[in-house]
Amino acid sequence: MELRQLRYFVAVSEELNFGRAAAREHIVQSALSQQIKRLERELGVRLLERTTHYVALTPAGAAFLVEARQILAHVERAAQVARTAQGTSPALRVGIIDASYDSMPQILHEAQALYPDLVIHQVEVGVPEQYQQLLDGRLDVGIGRAALAPSGIASHLFRQDRLGVLVPRRHRFAELDAVPVEALTREPLLLAEEMKAPEFNQFTVEMCRAAGFTPRVHQGTVDSVHAASTLVAQGRCLYCVPSSCISALPGTIWRPLTEPASFYPWSILWRVTDDSDHVRAVVTCARNMSERLGWLAPADQAAG
Repeated sequence: MELRQLRYFVAVSEELNFGRAAAREHIVQSALSQQIKRLERELGVRLLERTTHYVALTPAGAAFLVEARQILAHVERAAQVARTAQGTSPALRVGIIDASYDSMPQILHEAQALYPDLVIHQVEVGVPEQYQQLLDGRLDVGIGRAALAPSGIASHLFRQDRLGVLVPRRHRFAELDAVPVEALTREPLLLAEEMKAPEFNQFTVEMCRAAGFTPRVHQGTVDSVHAASTLVAQGRCLYCVPSSCISALPGTIWRPLTEPASFYPWSILWRVTDDSDHVRAVVTCARNMSERLGWLAPADQAAG
């Protein structure tokens, strides 16, 4: 019997749905189902009654659930006691793309509330480098567009972020409620540093091409949103940016893009092999916050 089997059984028992339990534990449904069946074979009892329409605990399953929860709680307490005895607090290394984006700080705030002793180290690093640092163990959690994630990286989409354009305050677009993507045809668009955010540049270029034009790219790049806003405020270029980072960009105005509306997909990233409580806590916080704030509401309109 393995601890993960107990955790999977508890998840199914609480969700009473294999699909939701698999999503909660970040594994495919077939693998979760196999582990539950293996657990039942090892115990020699049937824990769950399941059909295509419902899942229910058997009397043996209900009794086992009480003990399984206690075992998992004891294991977590034992780990905490060991860390305390060593005199060290658990640490989580989190990759962020740019300090201007507000999603990860909100998620980490909730994770910190769940684990007050958790020491969180935030590292500002581009998504390609996040992939590498996740794989070699220098990071535990990352954030970004998961479309280009290599094997070995797991992801959970938690936000479809409305894309807009930063313009100078005196620009003609500043008078509009929204800017059609096609209206960017003759505007110089600033792109991010390619080594830091190739996936965002790709998303921007694909959006323009879908609207029927190739963007006129401003010569030169920047490595932060604040640096981009400075160039925009000076009237040198415009900059496409999601709504999650526009709270403090002086000298500029953000207008949502429309015809079509575009949404940038943010995912939590982590190693497939990392099943630690703190990583799972961050993923759970991201999912819960996403549901509470409606961050995936426009998903049917979003580009992936």
